[in-house]
Amino acid sequence: MTEPVILLIGTADTKSDELAYLRERVQALGAQVLLMDVGVLAAGHVSVDITHTEVAQAAGTTLQAVMDSGDENTAMQAMAQGAALTAARLHAEGRIHGLLALGGTMGTDLAFDVAAALPLGVPKVVVSTVAYSHLIPPERITPDLIMVLWAGGLYGLNSLCRSALAQGAGAAVGAVRAAQPPRTDRPLVGITSLGKSCLRYMVNLKPALEARGYEVAVFHTTGMGGRAFEALAAAGRFAAVMDFSLQELANHLGDSVVTAGADRLLGAGRSATPQIVAPGAVDMVDFPAWQPVPDSLAGRAVHVHNRLIASATSAPPLRRAIAREIAARLGQAQGPACLLLPRRGVEAWDLPGEPLHDPEGLEAFSTELQTCMAGAGGTPGLEFQALDLHINDDAFCEAALQVFDRWVAQGKVVPGQVAAIASPQAQNQQAHPGQDVQDLSAGRAPA
Repeated sequence: MTEPVILLIGTADTKSDELAYLRERVQALGAQVLLMDVGVLAAGHVSVDITHTEVAQAAGTTLQAVMDSGDENTAMQAMAQGAALTAARLHAEGRIHGLLALGGTMGTDLAFDVAAALPLGVPKVVVSTVAYSHLIPPERITPDLIMVLWAGGLYGLNSLCRSALAQGAGAAVGAVRAAQPPRTDRPLVGITSLGKSCLRYMVNLKPALEARGYEVAVFHTTGMGGRAFEALAAAGRFAAVMDFSLQELANHLGDSVVTAGADRLLGAGRSATPQIVAPGAVDMVDFPAWQPVPDSLAGRAVHVHNRLIASATSAPPLRRAIAREIAARLGQAQGPACLLLPRRGVEAWDLPGEPLHDPEGLEAFSTELQTCMAGAGGTPGLEFQALDLHINDDAFCEAALQVFDRWVAQGKVVPGQVAAIASPQAQNQQAHPGQDVQDLSAGRAPA
């Protein structure tokens, strides 16, 4: 890429000087600029490539109608819709390679919609007076967003403002030049997990799947990682998923800020992506380690992972609710789904002698989940296996790979680019010793 094109977005009616400076800096770094005006009040004195009139038209309205709405919130939402649709079209046509947006609260609000309209991996930089603010809900932040604080930039140019704008321009141009589109030569398998100190199955699964000809991406389930995973799963970007860390779902139901949103464990099912699922780390609810333990978790065992994040065990009533939600969400899947239940534990800190060991809670969860899955009999494509092991045991990986290999042989998963490894377990289709296997769509062991 010799001359990447950056889509620069801002309100020319209030920030013409700042947009002109940003364009100058981007061009000085060897990139081209396509400047979009999303202002409403006037045209501004900077020349633009996409006028505010065109943005309003893209939203199915007129600039005059937007101005006549009499409400700044409604007006900017209309402009945000037009800007997002325009940006998506420009990217699909190959006319832009990255996004650079400038704003206060209004411009930032709009920029989030535009960023969300562009695919994961397209560089997105927002220079904002409210960067990293508590005003910003996590669900508005695209997983690959870059933010730069626009210090001293509310009204007019100054040395502090220029410094921030120059950094934003450099971030956008550098990201576009350095960006590498995701590979498409091998089918991609998505795995969810936490760090190896808590969940470590990916250590075995990643090389095993790569040997089968797949590329493997492991997502860190601490909120933003789960959002990226769900977005890609819903878009059908995976050949299959091994969704073995559902702590974000437990966090969501436990009212934790460490959530991936209300759609966790639904994306793969909606796109009919084959999914092998396990309830890794669902016994914990996360909270910021720099804040007091939430009242809802008072008296529960706590593990402080670092100065950012800590976890507390959830009480049996919440664990039963989590089990019911897992079963309900898998029951909505449009494609193959298999739930693996490791009955001896779901993360490293729940083992005997560890800080979160809670056999009563584990039993409450396991019993409720088995009851719910038994009630799901007849659900097409849904399987259930209760495993007499811990999720970090090597045998858990073997059980997961057995299901995966069987699905490949049955044509449910796209084969990798090398011959699939036919393990003895996959060849004879037998259950792993010590596990109970149910094909819930037929009420029998899988053929």
